[in-house]
Amino acid sequence: MPQRRSRAAKVTLKDVATSLGVSSITVSRALREPEKVSETLRERIIAQVDDMGYVPDFAARALASRHNGVIGVLAPALTSHAHLGIMRGIEDRVRTSNLRIHYANSRYDPEEEVRQIRIFLSQNPAGILLSGLQQREGTLELLKAAACPVVQIVDLHLTPSGMAVGINHCEAAASAVRHLLACGYRRIGLIGGTIDVRSERRHEGYCLAMQDAGIADPALIASEEAPTSVQLGCQLLQRLRRQAPDLDCVFCQNDDLAMGVLFEAQRLGLPIPAFGICGYNDLGFAAFSHPPLTTVRVPRFDMGYRATDLLIRVLSGEPAPTDPIDLGFEVMPRGTTRPPDKRSA
Repeated sequence: MPQRRSRAAKVTLKDVATSLGVSSITVSRALREPEKVSETLRERIIAQVDDMGYVPDFAARALASRHNGVIGVLAPALTSHAHLGIMRGIEDRVRTSNLRIHYANSRYDPEEEVRQIRIFLSQNPAGILLSGLQQREGTLELLKAAACPVVQIVDLHLTPSGMAVGINHCEAAASAVRHLLACGYRRIGLIGGTIDVRSERRHEGYCLAMQDAGIADPALIASEEAPTSVQLGCQLLQRLRRQAPDLDCVFCQNDDLAMGVLFEAQRLGLPIPAFGICGYNDLGFAAFSHPPLTTVRVPRFDMGYRATDLLIRVLSGEPAPTDPIDLGFEVMPRGTTRPPDKRSA
């Protein structure tokens, strides 16, 4: 059995090929396009690569090709529960390709967003995926000049230039509030956190639905420019009840806040669903809270998967779509709201 070499004697692709009696092209194909090599041969090559300690030289690969084989993914908050679903979609699609992922976090800071995009572009990436872009002028100029394909995961009202997937967050929020109105609630509050494009649009959708119903009231809004959390949901419900003691329902800009509202409502002894609660995103825990959380289902996995698939298809030579892809949403009625009142329909 061949022995691993020291770092001073770096194993090359040709060394692996020679040891197996195959061509260097075959080894390269097994590592970069495994579906094009038989399973038996692929397993032999992978085992030999591992045994000999071969490490692909990605820098050399970048010089020999149009890009470095990396997809740069920029998000405003990599640790948010909502973004984790998008990441799973990205990784599921990339897994069957020869590309790799490099994540970066803008922390909702427009200057950091521009800095990270500049870093990505300086590294000759295969492409860039942007989630929750702040749409600043400097950022857009960078993207227009990018030599690689760029896909945005955005609120579709922004009419982004280039490839994009997403939903209309304003319409999704308005649909949720209209559902709450149909359930007979009237003093419907809004609880929100960090101000970004998506949260602004959800705020706008809430306001439009309440204005259309003729019952809008600034006292029904409690928002804090801070990262959303269960704790913040608890605190904002306390504030909202001081502002509007006759509050009978709350629409939350995400499920983290909604869970905080649910816990605080239970602590205060508020009867649920007579006191209604609606979240946003339909995170994994929403259907299993007690009672299950009414929320808006956002196709986060599909956003990541479809955005990555678009990028990979363009890299393979397919034409880029000219229109954004609307993945839609769904209001999910559950145990934290009453059934619709047919008399108010």
